[in-house]
Amino acid sequence: MKYSSFFIPTKKEDPSDAKIKSHKWMIKSGMIRQEASGIYSWLPLGYRVIKRIQEVIEGFHNENGINQILMPTIQSADIWKKSERYDTYGKEMLKILDRHNKDLLYGPTNEEMITALGKNFIKSYKNLPRYFYHIQSKFRDEIRPRFGVMRAREFLMKDAYSFDVNEEAGKETYLMFFKLYLRIFKRLGIPIVPVRAPTGEIGGDLSHEFHLIVGSGESDIYIDESLISSDFEKLSIDEIISLNSFTDEMYLKERNKQNLKKLKSIELGHIFLFGTKYSKSFDFFIDGETEKFFPFMGSYGIGISRIPAAIIEYQSEDNT
Repeated sequence: MKYSSFFIPTKKEDPSDAKIKSHKWMIKSGMIRQEASGIYSWLPLGYRVIKRIQEVIEGFHNENGINQILMPTIQSADIWKKSERYDTYGKEMLKILDRHNKDLLYGPTNEEMITALGKNFIKSYKNLPRYFYHIQSKFRDEIRPRFGVMRAREFLMKDAYSFDVNEEAGKETYLMFFKLYLRIFKRLGIPIVPVRAPTGEIGGDLSHEFHLIVGSGESDIYIDESLISSDFEKLSIDEIISLNSFTDEMYLKERNKQNLKKLKSIELGHIFLFGTKYSKSFDFFIDGETEKFFPFMGSYGIGISRIPAAIIEYQSEDNT
């Protein structure tokens, strides 16, 4: 496309509610336009950036045998009631009543739906392991959306889901995604740091977040400074489980606190190993060699629409 045909509606004035550089610059450079509180249109320049990020993420996933699918944004409340998350997720969930008085919701995440999908198609241990991912808009009704696309109510996510035969295999898959994320962020030029994190509403016993250390970040992490420049790809599953870096919430729970450095950061990815939490809720059995079993599951997310803003924040600091 010729430059003269490319639509870049720049602005001279700073948006009145912008607090951080990325919010100001993305509006002024014509990358995004605010439509409502926490809701943005991606204009041609911004969408081109988003598409390039998606291509990188898709390439790494496809190379690792992770099947791309697309699930609907609107979900039935029935599947969320099976997992007992419908009434506990909180006000961030946007609930909808259709003309037939059926309860629906705008999906904030897809653990229930992928479990229902897996139950329908995965019948034997011979079908495992099996991995899926999709890229889709999400909606979470944030009480105070802020920082532009960094904490928006509608946002673009990559979510992946795994099905394994048992905990040992599940941990191997978890490690695979852990290292896959390191390679993705490296390809995007983002010096990411993994930290141990609580499992929250998703559930399970194992979780890590992937953070970009930047002074304007809204998250706090605690980390052994020697880890910042570490080669995390060489770690074993046991080493990442005991990693000496934490989100602030996880740090408060840690009994053996050490002299860790507190740093500001931006969360860009989050992975979970939640085992049989959802497969049990859905009575999702698989035929094993000798008996039926519940598949061991995990989920793995990347906040795609956060990444351009995070890169702007990082590159605008003095990181020499």
